[in-house]
Amino acid sequence: MQIDPRALDEAVDAEGFTGVVTVDVGDQRVLERCEGFVHRALQAPMTPGARLAIASGSKGFTALAVMRLVEEGVLRLDDPVRGLLGDDLPLVDDDVTIEHLLTHTSGIGDYLDEASDWKVSDFVLSVPVHELRTAEAFLPMLDGHPHKFPAGERFAYCNGGFMVLAILLERATGSTYHDAVRRLVIEPAGLRRTGFLPLNDLPADAALGYVFNEGNLANTLHLPVLGNGDGGAFTTAEDVHQFWLAMLDGRIVTREGVEEMTRPRNDVPQENKRYGMGFWIHRTHPALILEGFDAGVSFRSTHLVEARTTVTVLGNSSHGAWPVVAELARAIDAELGAN
Repeated sequence: MQIDPRALDEAVDAEGFTGVVTVDVGDQRVLERCEGFVHRALQAPMTPGARLAIASGSKGFTALAVMRLVEEGVLRLDDPVRGLLGDDLPLVDDDVTIEHLLTHTSGIGDYLDEASDWKVSDFVLSVPVHELRTAEAFLPMLDGHPHKFPAGERFAYCNGGFMVLAILLERATGSTYHDAVRRLVIEPAGLRRTGFLPLNDLPADAALGYVFNEGNLANTLHLPVLGNGDGGAFTTAEDVHQFWLAMLDGRIVTREGVEEMTRPRNDVPQENKRYGMGFWIHRTHPALILEGFDAGVSFRSTHLVEARTTVTVLGNSSHGAWPVVAELARAIDAELGAN
């Protein structure tokens, strides 16, 4: 893959990128770049092994945990979610299935609608952030949102759908969402430095997420204290590459399960991508994408399956990564011969 160093420099400078950029091919790292700080006030420099949050990038973990339970016979993709919700969330239609949630085609109302007019600096959560330690704790925020359209009618990205999946995981396993994902996904994949870290008690190697490109305002009060089904895991560039290889090698779910999850289900023209179950897919090629954006987080990882190549941008500010993501996307398109 040809990456223009000068163009990458310009992309880094465009929004003051802070974070880690890597390109891994098989077992070899061919590009590594660190910018900015893990902790700005202390001037602690970013390192290749820093743990950064990936926001919605961890929806892939939720989807894989659900698929593990499907393969174990605990759940079925065509199960109506009402069976595990019981009387909770009565506005969720009875015909909504697990597969609808995984593919963003459920039509349920979203507690955090990305199409609405909100800024990363807004305080959008209606429950005190310190209470959001389990999926069940999100129930008050998930309730009261009317359906937008009948289940299965069309694609509409929905954070709330993945929070409902997290609740189903807790109820189906009898454990917390975090324990379920650790057992079903993180440990089988061998991800030694990936997990859900409390924002108010981060270890030294975890990067603070900064709301703006400059200044020290961290995202601690803008996000749940622990990430959950719709996003919020912390990871490293090395673990991201390891994740893709483990998934595609069938170490999390079977290869057949991976094929089902990464089969394009919907074209999403406004994102210039396609979507499977928990994973974005390149618009013309079978390259897989995880992406996340939130207060203090800007992330994308693209895996070129046949080349076993991972291109990852982990940013610890809200907007800094996107010019870098765009420049690397151009290099990926050129490598794939995409039009």
